[in-house]
Amino acid sequence: MEIFGFSVLTLAKLLVTAFNGILFTQSGLDKVFHYQGNLDYFKEHFKKSPLAPTVGLLMPVITFLETSAGLISLSGTLLILLGSSWGLTISAYGLSIGGISITCLFFGQRMAQDYAGAAGLVPYFLMTLLGIVLHAF
Repeated sequence: MEIFGFSVLTLAKLLVTAFNGILFTQSGLDKVFHYQGNLDYFKEHFKKSPLAPTVGLLMPVITFLETSAGLISLSGTLLILLGSSWGLTISAYGLSIGGISITCLFFGQRMAQDYAGAAGLVPYFLMTLLGIVLHAF
């Protein structure tokens, strides 16, 4: 069965990859363009956690992971739409980096004892995981 000229499986991969591309590009670029505000927020958020002394070091890492995951996912989305055989490979890498990013964020939220914030990441992680699994077929 085809929808919009794509097999159902390819369309599912495309939509999950586009979703992650939007999610991580926006989140990463927000950290880039509002770096100091985000850094101040995270310093306050983690001030009572064991991660407090490392916030200044970890902020660029998570910013890089999120931005990379987003831009690679969007590149994969575009390549899939253009019919490139590389599209699915590139999008799988974007999804994988996104999964690593969410895992890092989840770890941070748990360390800060922000259990509601950690729980809020679970749907994004499951969507990313679904995308990675879909790419195995």
